[in-house]
Amino acid sequence: MSFEVIPAIDIRDGRVVRLAQGDYSRETRFDSDPVALAAAYEAAGARWLHLVDLDAARAGGYTLRGLLARLKDETDLRVQTGGGVRDDWAISDLFAAGADRVVLGTVAATLPSRVAGWLDHFGASRIVLALDVREIDGRWRVQAEGWTNEGLPLDDLLSFYVEAGARQILCTDVSRDGMLSGFNVELYRRLSARYPKLRLQASGGVRSVADVADARAAGAGGAILGRALLEGKLDLAEALAC
Repeated sequence: MSFEVIPAIDIRDGRVVRLAQGDYSRETRFDSDPVALAAAYEAAGARWLHLVDLDAARAGGYTLRGLLARLKDETDLRVQTGGGVRDDWAISDLFAAGADRVVLGTVAATLPSRVAGWLDHFGASRIVLALDVREIDGRWRVQAEGWTNEGLPLDDLLSFYVEAGARQILCTDVSRDGMLSGFNVELYRRLSARYPKLRLQASGGVRSVADVADARAAGAGGAILGRALLEGKLDLAEALAC
């Protein structure tokens, strides 16, 4: 399977935004219309889009179904999306609205046994488990509820999900997210070596095409691009060529 370069659009209060280190009080707003922005990414060569409902990530209850439907109607992008998706009805509803992959965050960090059943029911290739992590006292731990609550140790959770048949993992080093400090390449190198059955999507801190190349060399199967694209620091076409 080819390496996937995936531009991200995060939505809060109906606006395109980026958070710094997952902090809702450190928000940067952008004037871009999300559909027009997605179309521009498609014109640059993107095949996938990562769409996040930040309001729902903290409070629950996905709210971007209408935007998702517009994106599927007005572009040919494949969309992976999540935020507040915490039951099987919501997963089914997103697939019905056109999602190609559904991203599970808080529920993946807090209710792994339930998610294991969904992997079997919906298909592991269609479910992305978004594990947002911080290094605390030398150990990587998973964050939950919009990065406001600690979850399980990362290795414990990944070992469980490998046994459950998971295939798609989006792993974000929260300390780097939105900071333009580069991917945590060492983290992805360690995870790809320890869990070769998992397809890792690198996320958090990308600032250059070199960072994308480094993530690929570290064994990641894809890279999520956010703030660097919005601020014009990274050319999407060049990243896709990488």
